[in-house]
Amino acid sequence: MPRPPGHGPGYEIKRQEIIDQAAELFARQGYAATGIAEIGQVAGLAKGALYYYIGSKENLLVEIQDRVLRPLLAAARRIAALDEEPVLRLRLLSQTLLELILARLDHIWVYEHDYRHLRGANRARLLRQRREFEKIVQDLLIAAMDSGAFRKLDPRLAMLQFLNMHNHTYQWAKPDGDWDAEFLSREYCATLISGFRSPTYDADDLEDRVTAYRTRTTR
Repeated sequence: MPRPPGHGPGYEIKRQEIIDQAAELFARQGYAATGIAEIGQVAGLAKGALYYYIGSKENLLVEIQDRVLRPLLAAARRIAALDEEPVLRLRLLSQTLLELILARLDHIWVYEHDYRHLRGANRARLLRQRREFEKIVQDLLIAAMDSGAFRKLDPRLAMLQFLNMHNHTYQWAKPDGDWDAEFLSREYCATLISGFRSPTYDADDLEDRVTAYRTRTTR
């Protein structure tokens, strides 16, 4: 939701703080079970003042979904467009997705559980964005099949396997846990690639190629 005209930087800081607080409440209690009065109490605002910052409860849900999908789609589009082999791009996308999940565990919980509460244009936009991300993953998997790296698979089923392994991480992961996004991505992709690869594809040097790519692009 854009900042109304005439509001200073303090307005936006407070609004972002309210979104964080709402995400935590929704993740713990569920969107439907959390009332505006409760959000206002946590934010230290009366009902009228709260609406001044957020407009509506559904706007909070929209903002939380956007915090997940906007950066994820931007990164996914960039990775998909790289002039790199598809398996390497899948590995990069895997780590990017896990970095976002670990950085915003509350938001991911709300993203996975509460999007059905969105209505009309908000719901349609969210579903369109989700389908775009799924298509990026699926297209990379198809490219890996076409290159001979992966055996011929049902593309949609392969996409769902990839996403299910990653997306459920929020259910047990801890921000300060033993496993970071790089480690999890390496392990997830090793498992997936061992099942997806064609008999002639050698993935033993994949992590070396990931390191070489990152070295090239961070100079």
